[in-house]
Amino acid sequence: MPIASLLCLMLAASPAPAGSGDPRAAIAAVMDDWHKAASEADEARYFGHFTADAVFLGTDATERWTRDAFRAWARPFFARGKAWSFRSVSRNISLAKDGTVAWFDEALDTPNMGPCRGSGVLVATNSGWKIAQYNLALTIPNDLVDEFKKRIAEDAKKKKGA
Repeated sequence: MPIASLLCLMLAASPAPAGSGDPRAAIAAVMDDWHKAASEADEARYFGHFTADAVFLGTDATERWTRDAFRAWARPFFARGKAWSFRSVSRNISLAKDGTVAWFDEALDTPNMGPCRGSGVLVATNSGWKIAQYNLALTIPNDLVDEFKKRIAEDAKKKKGA
């Protein structure tokens, strides 16, 4: 076999270099594995998907956690072998022009909280895509907002008086 043919065959069989093509599939795989790690109570894998300086915003107004503070709060859930189960039913991913930052939003199916929305930012690192920020939100139909505002105000008043 001529050397040129052998070289072409080797190049065709080689994997594509890292960073080539559209990274959306890799980003979606990271997000799916992150959700799966929580449902399997795999704490190391779950928190391994975050950057060291990541922020997690929970559904309560007081829930703005660094990665390490969130891990400390979540540790008992992982330790008992059951954390939480979120499944993305749809996801939109956008990329910065330089391809090193991505932001997304996803509709979530959750058995304990009902429909939710997650959104956030991922950054490309030497070890793959990492979550730099995640924001978990409850989705409240617009016609129920006034009722929820009233209940939230009542709750705040109770806490202030306590």
